[in-house]
Amino acid sequence: MTELLTTAQMRAVEATEIAAGNVTGLALMESAGAAVVAAVLEEWPDIGKTPRALVLCGPGNNGGDGYVVARLLAARGWAVTVAALGDSDRLPSDAAVMRGRWTGPVAVLDDGVLAGPAPDLMVDAVFGIGVTRPIPAAVARVLNATLSEFAQVMPDQSLRKVAVDCPSGLDLDTGLPVLDLPRGDPQDGARAVRADLTVTFHRAKCGHYLAQGPALCGKLRVVPIGLRDRERSFMHAIADRVWLVEPRMHGADLCPRIWAADLRKDGGHKYDHGHVLVMAGGVGRGGAARMAARAALRVGAGLVTVAPPPAALIENAARLDAIMLRACKDADALTQMLSDERINALVLGPGLGGGARTRDLVAAALGARRATVLDADALTSFTDDPAQLFAALHDRVVLTPHEGEFAGLFPDLGFRLRKQSKIDAVRQAAARSGAVVLLKGEDTVIAAPDGTCALHSASFDRAAPWLATAGAGDVLAGIIAGMLARHADAQSLVSLVALAAWLHLEAARSFGPGLIAEDLPEEIPGLLSRLAM
Repeated sequence: MTELLTTAQMRAVEATEIAAGNVTGLALMESAGAAVVAAVLEEWPDIGKTPRALVLCGPGNNGGDGYVVARLLAARGWAVTVAALGDSDRLPSDAAVMRGRWTGPVAVLDDGVLAGPAPDLMVDAVFGIGVTRPIPAAVARVLNATLSEFAQVMPDQSLRKVAVDCPSGLDLDTGLPVLDLPRGDPQDGARAVRADLTVTFHRAKCGHYLAQGPALCGKLRVVPIGLRDRERSFMHAIADRVWLVEPRMHGADLCPRIWAADLRKDGGHKYDHGHVLVMAGGVGRGGAARMAARAALRVGAGLVTVAPPPAALIENAARLDAIMLRACKDADALTQMLSDERINALVLGPGLGGGARTRDLVAAALGARRATVLDADALTSFTDDPAQLFAALHDRVVLTPHEGEFAGLFPDLGFRLRKQSKIDAVRQAAARSGAVVLLKGEDTVIAAPDGTCALHSASFDRAAPWLATAGAGDVLAGIIAGMLARHADAQSLVSLVALAAWLHLEAARSFGPGLIAEDLPEEIPGLLSRLAM
C-alpha cells in the first residue's frame, strides 16, 4: 500500500531533505513546475496549436511553482498571462526567485482577469497545502469561472483547469474546503474550487482522498520531484502513518501472507477454513443476515451457519442450501452454541433488530472471545450507553458503522461535530473502544487501537457510485467475517479488513451499474479466479 501524508508530514519531508543537503528548495520548485507542465501535456495533448494559459499565482511557495509553470509554458510557445495575489515583496525567498525568472507582466488576481481573452488552460497555483483560511471570494470566482464569463472566447474553445498540489482552499488533512460558513450551510461549496486535474508531489495527501477531495481534484496525479522515499513496512506501521489501500491485480503487497496465498483455498478440511456464525433477525428480517452469510461463504469460509429465532427458522430454510441453519432463541442458547470451538467468527447486527435481546446476544458473543464483526443493530442497540459495549470488546472485534451509527457510539466524533479529519476521528474511536473500527463511505477509514490506519477510497478511477445500495454493508460484514474465520492468526486486523473492503468494492466494480446487494457475493468467485492467475 502507498503511504499518504498529512500536510505537516509533507513539510517535514521537504525540510529534512533540504537540511541534509540532498536537495534545495529552488530545485524542488523547478521540478514541481516541470512536473505540472508534463502532466498537462500528457493529459491534454489536443490543446490547440496556439494555446493560451492563465496562470494564477498565490503569495506563497505554491505561487512559486506557478511562476515556473508560466515560464516553461511560454518557452514552449504558449501565450501566457500571469495574475498574482498579494504583495510580491512578501513572497518567500524561493518563490521570489521564481517570480524574478518570469520575464513577462504580472496582473492583479481579481475579477478584472475575466475581462481578457479566455485561456485554454487555467493553472491554479494560488493556495497550496498550507491553506488555513477561506480563500477570497474574488479569487474563487476567477478560479471557478467558465468560458462564458470571459470577455473574449474563441469558437469551439474549451477550458481545462489544473491545480498545483491541490485546488485552492482544499484542506489536505480533512478533504474539506476551508470555509467561513457553518458546515451544512446551503452555500457551503460556494468557494470550493474545482479542478479537472490535480498534480501533487512525492506522495498523495490524506485530503486528496477524504470527503470532498476527490470531487474537487478531478483527476489526481502524484509525481516525484526528487525527494527520497522512506523505507517503511506496513506490517511495522507506527501510529502517525496512513496507508492507501490500492493493491494491484497482480503482484500486490497489501499484506504478503494474506494477499499472496490466503485468498486461495489449497485443500484441507472444511473446518480448516473456519466456521462463521451469523445471527439473524426475526420473521421477515432475515435477508440481511443471509446476504452476510453468503458473502462469508463465497470468500472462502469452510462453513457458515445462520442462526435466527425459532419462529424464523422455516422462512430461512426456504432460502438456504449451502448455508447451514440453527435456531437460537436467546443469549443462553448462543452461549451453548459457542461451546463448539470450531465456530471461530461471528457476525451480529444485520437485520438483527435493536433492543435488549440484541444487547444480550452481543454480550454472549463477546464473552466467547471469538473474532466478531459488529454492524448495524448490534451498534445502534448501544447508543444509549456506548461504554457498556466498549467494556466488553476485545482485540478480535471489528466495528463497521456508517456515519450515523458512528455518531451514535461516538457523538463527539460524528461528522457534524467533527473538528479534525475523518482519519483522526476513527483513530480516536478505535483507541476509545479498543476494537478495530471501519467507518464506511466513499472514503472508508480503518483504524486499530494502536493507531495503525488505512484509507480505502472508492474515488477517481475506482469510483463505483452504484455501491450505495441497501444491503451492501451487510455483505461487507460477511466478507470481513469470512476472512477472519480463515485467518484467525493474521498479524494485522487492519490489513485483513482493508483487503475485505477492497474485495467488496472490486465486486461492485466488476458488476457495474444496476447492482443490488445480492449481486456482490456472486462476483467474488470471478475476482478470486482472476487474482489467482
